[in-house]
Amino acid sequence: MSEKLPVISGKDLLKLLEKLGFRITRINGIHYRMKHDDDRVTTIPVHKNDPIPKGLLRKILREDVQITPEELKGLL
Repeated sequence: MSEKLPVISGKDLLKLLEKLGFRITRINGIHYRMKHDDDRVTTIPVHKNDPIPKGLLRKILREDVQITPEELKGLL
C-alpha cells in the first residue's frame, strides 16, 4: 500500500534537496533544474508557496531523487 505524501511547496523541496546534495544548475522561469554529483537530475516547479501536485511529487521522489515517501517525511 502506498504511503501518504506530505504537502510540500516547491521552495521547501528545493531547500530539502540542497540538504541532500543537489544544487541548482539552471533556472528557466519557474522551473529550477537541480543536479546531484552522482548525475541524478530533477526539475522543480516553484509557484510561490503553492504545493507541488501529488503525482508530480511522487514522480520526482521515485524516478529523479530516488527516495521513498518515508525518507522524505524523515527529512522534513
